Amino acid sequence: MPSTRDIRRRIKSVKNTAQITKAMQMVASSKMRKAQLAALAGRPYASLMNNLLAHVAGNAGDFAHPLLEQREGKKRAVLLVSTDKGLCGALNSNLTREAVKFDKDTTVFVCAGKKGAQFISRTKRKLAAEFTYKDAPLFAEARAISKFVQDLFVKGEVDRVDVLYTNFVSTLVQKPEVQPLLPIGEITGVQSGVHGGETSVALEKSGVEYLFEPGADGVLGALLPHYLNFQVYQFLLEAKASEHSSRMVAMKNATDNAKQLIKDLTLDYNKLRQANITKELLEITTAQMALG
Repeated sequence: MPSTRDIRRRIKSVKNTAQITKAMQMVASSKMRKAQLAALAGRPYASLMNNLLAHVAGNAGDFAHPLLEQREGKKRAVLLVSTDKGLCGALNSNLTREAVKFDKDTTVFVCAGKKGAQFISRTKRKLAAEFTYKDAPLFAEARAISKFVQDLFVKGEVDRVDVLYTNFVSTLVQKPEVQPLLPIGEITGVQSGVHGGETSVALEKSGVEYLFEPGADGVLGALLPHYLNFQVYQFLLEAKASEHSSRMVAMKNATDNAKQLIKDLTLDYNKLRQANITKELLEITTAQMALG
């Protein structure tokens, strides 16, 4: 049975842990708000870009582009967007649970985030490249990642590219999702962006006729790489918003559990202390009675 000294030491240790988790919760809460706003702000732009591309594609005729090439091969690249740090709940575990579903022999991984790269290396899967990105992702970082996977596809090293990331739904809900990136399929308009549960809808015909210079196919050819760059950028924003939200919730739960543990230990300490006092009183009384 632990002594009162042991319980006091444990209470002190748990209090120190609670202070750390509380500080991490406050930091994650501050970053979470900025990341959520950035992710939500990118969705309308993605919606407008899809609508524009849909208009251009409708006037491009028989347009051919390497990024649109459909292939029958089974070689696949997966862009795994994870975190650089832990202590964010089950976020990375949910991602890796989805990652193991891909065929190990025909899949090569491109990782954004250290945790994903460590898992791929640990499980002896093929890792083509590892990228890092900041707490506030930069478009240049997304462009570098997008350029790498585009080169893999255009050179014929893979036949398709998918993205495995955590989609931000709310502060309490983040879902791992797999989204196709290459080849670019049929471009349609969307109701309110390409992420967060929006549904694709057929683009309504309007009475407006657009004129494209130098031509619809030239405009579409220039827009497709930028479209992919922004898609990857939006994936990074969604992943960061999910990471900070998950970490804030995890640290809040850890702080609450630490406070509850302190209460339980304090109760045990008081019970043990009272038992020791009662025992001493009984010993004194028994000795006094024995002496007459």
